[in-house]
Amino acid sequence: MEELLGIPVQALFGQILLGLINGSFYAILSLGLAIIFGLLNIINFTHGAQYMLGAFLAWMGLSYLGVGYWTALLIAPLLVGLTGIAIERLLLARLANVDHLYGFLLTYGIALVIQGLFRNYYGASALPYPVPAELRGGYDLGFMFLPTYRGWVVAISLAICLATWLLIEKTRLGSHLRAATEKPGLTEAFGINVPLLVTMTYGAGAALAAFAGVLAAPIYSVNPQMGADLIIVVFGVVVIGGMGSILGAIVTGFGLGLIEGLTKVFYAPASDIVIFVIMIVILLVRPAGLFGKA
Repeated sequence: MEELLGIPVQALFGQILLGLINGSFYAILSLGLAIIFGLLNIINFTHGAQYMLGAFLAWMGLSYLGVGYWTALLIAPLLVGLTGIAIERLLLARLANVDHLYGFLLTYGIALVIQGLFRNYYGASALPYPVPAELRGGYDLGFMFLPTYRGWVVAISLAICLATWLLIEKTRLGSHLRAATEKPGLTEAFGINVPLLVTMTYGAGAALAAFAGVLAAPIYSVNPQMGADLIIVVFGVVVIGGMGSILGAIVTGFGLGLIEGLTKVFYAPASDIVIFVIMIVILLVRPAGLFGKA
């Protein structure tokens, strides 16, 4: 078997692919967190539960109603986005003028309630979700085997991240969002409904988390703790990229996924902590993050 840097080529590229897949979920989830923090200044700990909700809605739709993967990919984010809108309007909006710590504690409590309800009803074991028939199989690239579904996850994640960045940075709606973040009072004076923008932004962030959950279901299976296990890592990604930075969320999401995958090749025991080690270094050298503003 051919080797590169003393590592079998198939093993090396296999871990790079695994890193890209993990990075895809890191990027989408940290993107949602960055959007919510950028506009609402809320560290949304409910994000992991919303990711789990997306996966569970896909599983329940298939198990109870026969709803397929492609339909779930549209409906689950919509439903979770609507629940996010309800959370923002009924709960988070009441904390708009108090210390941000209260928003963090509230979203953390909501996450615990959601996870507890699903764990009580479905247990802690993983529930399998099949890969859609159109995306089964794979391609032999010579140096590695590329499963079709995993390639799809990386491609659609890149597309979603790019589309979100273009929407926020290059459109009138994005300019309104940025203005509402920096000068909400002045923005309202120009006739822009800032509370509506805030609500829809939180809903969009929740929908992104649910979209990632549906993508993850065929790879990681579905269980009530899947969001809790991932959200801590995603917070590390957001801190490294810069709180509220859209570009930082995307670049560091994919980049840290690759670093984590390569760490498994060269020193596997460090793969679980490498992101947090990088976070510590970044906080010491550049507290605002790689792409964040002081």
